[in-house]
Amino acid sequence: MKRGSQERFEIIFENIFPMFVREIWSVESVFSLLLLVSACGGDTSGRYPRSMFVRRQTKAPTVNFRLEEKKILDSVMGPTVYDSRIRPAGINGTDAATFVYVNIFVRSFSKIDDVKMEYSFQITMRQQWNDKRLSYKDRLSVVMAERIRYLTLTDASKVWMPDTFFRNEKIGAFHNILTPNLYIRVFPDGDVLYSIRISITCACSMHLALFPLDEQTCTLDIASYGWAKNDLIYVWKEGNPVQLAGNLSLPGGFKLGAFGSRYCDVKTTTGEYSCLRVDLLFARQLSFFLVTVYVPCSMTVSVSWMSFWLDHKAVPARVALGVTTLLAMSTTQASIQNSLPPVAYTKAIDVWSGVCVFFVFSALLEYALVNYASRSDAQRSVKQKERKKQELERQVFNGDGYEEGGFPMSMDPLMRRMEGSHMMPPSAVIHHRISVRRPNKLSLWVKNFQFQAKKIDVFSRVFFPFVFAIFNVWYWSYYLTRKQGKPVK
Repeated sequence: MKRGSQERFEIIFENIFPMFVREIWSVESVFSLLLLVSACGGDTSGRYPRSMFVRRQTKAPTVNFRLEEKKILDSVMGPTVYDSRIRPAGINGTDAATFVYVNIFVRSFSKIDDVKMEYSFQITMRQQWNDKRLSYKDRLSVVMAERIRYLTLTDASKVWMPDTFFRNEKIGAFHNILTPNLYIRVFPDGDVLYSIRISITCACSMHLALFPLDEQTCTLDIASYGWAKNDLIYVWKEGNPVQLAGNLSLPGGFKLGAFGSRYCDVKTTTGEYSCLRVDLLFARQLSFFLVTVYVPCSMTVSVSWMSFWLDHKAVPARVALGVTTLLAMSTTQASIQNSLPPVAYTKAIDVWSGVCVFFVFSALLEYALVNYASRSDAQRSVKQKERKKQELERQVFNGDGYEEGGFPMSMDPLMRRMEGSHMMPPSAVIHHRISVRRPNKLSLWVKNFQFQAKKIDVFSRVFFPFVFAIFNVWYWSYYLTRKQGKPVK
């Protein structure tokens, strides 16, 4: 007897047996027993309704989805079914090129180096392609199709992978803490999604003629190392191929001006290769350089002008002020040059720092001229004093002759007659006006100009700030209106 029939018989026996004992095996009892046995009998085929006395009910069978996933992976990726060395077929199973759709998520920037002309950042790179050999859609039931959306792998060697590399990469690293930061998702229709987290340092050719008023465009080139364009084609994923983190910030006084994506297919001696390019526009924040470069240099130049208000006789004060400002400006210029690469052209910061050094050095030379003029003034004043002394002595000598007896008598007879004659009054002399051309005031000022120390200082107090202001107007109007980018050869 089957197990189901045994259980039903036990139930019948437990409920009916006491009744038989009371009735002492009457005919009605036997007839009732036969009816119950026929109703709950051993037919378990399901054609008759189950007895109301059945206590135990059978449960619906449960599906082990992990086991089913293993069975699917073994069926589509077994060594006899799948070979990861062979690239997937093209569209509609043809032998055309395999399309790889790429999407990049920029996580952070760690360095933008002007000296080495490189930048470092961290990205998540996603590649997606279709491999019909991994399709398992026909192996899923309705229940399993709702539960199993994709299969996840962490071993990239199990499936075929495009040989992607970065053309302008210098240094790269994968992240393996705590586990390798990558995953592979296999979808029922055969689509494969490969996502990996990478930190890379890429070369960036920079043109620094407008530094620090410049903008630099750096790129990230993605291409296949071995598969030519006939076998593998990279395509930007539709929608938003380049994505940025929400709290993204750039180091080194930069800000991200713009970003974009385009194609950069290249031809070499070995064939034509598909290539994708990410453009990143790094714009310098001028406020950073205003605070660290332009304002300190302007203050140093202004301090050098303070010597024009000091007395020219205060030699230690004016020399110390001039030398100190010159050393400060030279140190600032050296620090600026150390933070930039040696290039063959003149940068905007070179013009600014060079002119500032020239103004400070000119202020020091101005004091040398003032010192020379002060010594000339001293010599001129000594000569004037001697001349006045000689004139005073001559006047004193002539006054002593008049007091002793008038004019001395001359030995010449003619002079005697003139001395004895009456002198004509000055009003009796007839004056004739002679037309004289008046000289130009400017030429007269230049002819009679004397280098006096005080005049030089007063002139410098106005001349130096005026020229520096004109230079600022030219500098900012010229470099702020110049077009960004590399010169056209």
